[in-house]
Order: sequence, then C-alpha cells, then structure tokens
Amino acid sequence: MTGHRWVRAAMLALALGAWTAGPAAAQPYPSRPIRMIVPFTPGGPVDVAARIVGQHLPRLLGQSVVIENRAGAAGSLGAKAVATAEPDGYTLLWGNISTLVVLPVVTNNRDYDPARHFVPIAKVSQNHEVLVVQSAFAATSVGELVAYAKANPGKLNFGSAGHGNATHLAAELFKLRTGTNIVHVPYKGAADAVTALLGAQVQMFFGDIAGVLPFLREGTLRALAVSSEARNPLVPEVPTMRESGVPDYVVSTYIGVVAPAGTPAAIVERLNAAINDSLIAPDAAAAFAKLGAEIRPAAPQDFAAFLAAETRKWADVVKAANIRVE
Repeated sequence: MTGHRWVRAAMLALALGAWTAGPAAAQPYPSRPIRMIVPFTPGGPVDVAARIVGQHLPRLLGQSVVIENRAGAAGSLGAKAVATAEPDGYTLLWGNISTLVVLPVVTNNRDYDPARHFVPIAKVSQNHEVLVVQSAFAATSVGELVAYAKANPGKLNFGSAGHGNATHLAAELFKLRTGTNIVHVPYKGAADAVTALLGAQVQMFFGDIAGVLPFLREGTLRALAVSSEARNPLVPEVPTMRESGVPDYVVSTYIGVVAPAGTPAAIVERLNAAINDSLIAPDAAAAFAKLGAEIRPAAPQDFAAFLAAETRKWADVVKAANIRVE
C-alpha cells in the first residue's frame, strides 16, 4: 500500500461524485434513513462515539440514523460490508485505527483495502496511549525502564490486546525508538492484558488512557509516559515520551467515518458538515472529554491525508518488526 493512495482515492471518489451527482440531484440527499455500521460490539469506544454523534445527525440531516453493530474478525466483517455497499451515502462505516490502518497493514489476506474501497468523510476523535507498569515495578521512569531493558535483554515482557493489535504496534515502535529487546505476550483483549499486568505476568502495557485511569487512581498501576505530543489533561503529571527522552514517538488512536469509494462529492461534504457540527455541540464535546478523547473536526481531504501518513508510519513499523497476521 503506497502512502499517497488514501489521498488519491479520496480525490478520485470526489471527482467521480461530481460526474454522477447530476442524475441523483432530482432527489435531495438524504431521502431515507442512513445506516451507520459499527464493526464492534455495543458499548466499546467506537460504538459510544457513534451514538454520541448519531443523536445529533437526524436534526442536522433531516433523516433518521440507524446504528448497526456488526462485530467480528477484529472489525473486518463490518468494514467489508461497507466496502461492498452501494456508494450512495446511505451506508457508512465507523472505523478506528485498527480497521482503517493497522488491520490492513498486518494481514496478507484481507477482504478490503481502505485506500481503494473507502472515501474518508470525517475524523471524529483522537486519543492516546499511556505506558503503564505495576506499581511495585522497580522502574519509575521511562529512562529507568529503558536502562533495565538494555541491561537485561529479553527479560522484560509487554502485554498487548492481541497479535497485530494497535497496542502491540505501540510497543514495537517503542522498542524500535529505544533499541530495546522486550518480549511480546499477546492476550485476547485489553482487559486480559491489564489483568496479566496486575498479576505481574508481564511488566508493561500500552493502554488507552481512559481504560487504565481507574487503576492509576487507585495506585495499582503507575504511568510512565503518555504517547501524545503534549501532556494529557486526565493525567497531567505524566510526561510525554518526548519529555522522557524517546524522540519521534507519538502514537494516537482515533475514530472516523468513511463511505464506500465512489460516493458523490456533494454527499461526502454534506455528511462531513453534519458530523463536524455534531462534534462541536457542547454535550458531545463534554461526552468525548469524559472518554479522554479530543474531538477533531476536519475536512475530508485532511482526514485522507492523515490516514495516508498513518498507513506509511505503521507499515514501516510492521516491516521492521516482521509482524504478520494470517
């Protein structure tokens, strides 16, 4: 997958839309309910984000919005359903870092290629990871952790939410940037990885800030650094990786909306405007803040460029770490 394909695909879809908008103009969009596919189970971050925004869209678009959870295969089942849907603006995908970037770059056999099968509509929110260790662990800073890892190569373990998962890649990037040899132990999900960390079966984990915050507050886990450019307001006392001496280490997780490639440009712009308007509603912004997430309203082209850069970044990490999921 080349780095510019996301941008080229987005521009091509917009151009195709301009050619096809004429016949469809007789019936203003939207003229019937819009289906939004969430490729994960109810109650997760993507589902919650879809429902926060979804409650505003009927008022802004003049049509009802149906949220459909279609979980399975790490999000690829729902993504494939949208990739093969009619490009008419009535079937949308709520994707995240896994479905839009990580899963495609770590798998050989996949049912969809985001750069070819989707046109980006809107970036919804962005979050960051935090490196956590058990409170009794000897290292109290990233510097001390790196020093110990270098003095004891292969003796530290890090947990992840699964092989090829974003939490796995975040740790592999850390290893590449620090030149350390730390062993990967994959689990079936983030909750299992945190349980293993609490039980000292692994020594470190890169987790979602909101997800590990209760353990930080009760003192059973200790945060060493956040993966954002600046400190996070939920844990303002925790330094960034850059402050901790790890250059060029920024990892973000994100949620965004895409549509099947070929969706008309006018529809993409209409949906982008409605989603962005939803995000700046005071109750929506407050709801995302409680999740530890930042709202990120942007134009479709900006979201496309962001995904292209992310694809290049993680493809390089996957290649360097020789990660492959069959």
